[in-house]
Amino acid sequence: MSHRKVLIHPNKELRKSSRGLSVEEIQSAEMQKLVDDMLETMEVENGVGLAAPQVGEHVRLIICETKRGPEAYFNPEIIKRSLRKTESEEGCLSIPKVYGIVERHKSIKMTAYNRKGEKITVKTGGFLSIIFQHEIDHLDGVLFIDRAHTVHDMANEKEGAMI
Repeated sequence: MSHRKVLIHPNKELRKSSRGLSVEEIQSAEMQKLVDDMLETMEVENGVGLAAPQVGEHVRLIICETKRGPEAYFNPEIIKRSLRKTESEEGCLSIPKVYGIVERHKSIKMTAYNRKGEKITVKTGGFLSIIFQHEIDHLDGVLFIDRAHTVHDMANEKEGAMI
């Protein structure tokens, strides 16, 4: 395993869409190493989620901190969203010292493949639902600042700056 450099906004690589992977690609040594590298990177960076584009890989892979620990999800797709939404404060490893209020669905149901290449279905709500939605956005080149209705730049907070 090795720590990878997290790309920082406004790096154009963060705005590219990612491609899906076949089961054979998911099971490949290359993808398994990417999962291990992303797990280490997320831990070193003190994150709760990480998407492959954040480390310069344009494949549909996210890592999320769950109750069972960090887990990898390939080709995640939200198939159901609650009608009810919630607002929460979000930050991102790719946009350091910036936080924003984002409205997200309270709960979601998604399908994905685990690192063994097995198809799984996940139903979740609360904070984990927000993490999934945030990380899946990365796979489509969308950043939380695109969805936030209020954004604060903590580096300039003493001046009351907003971006």
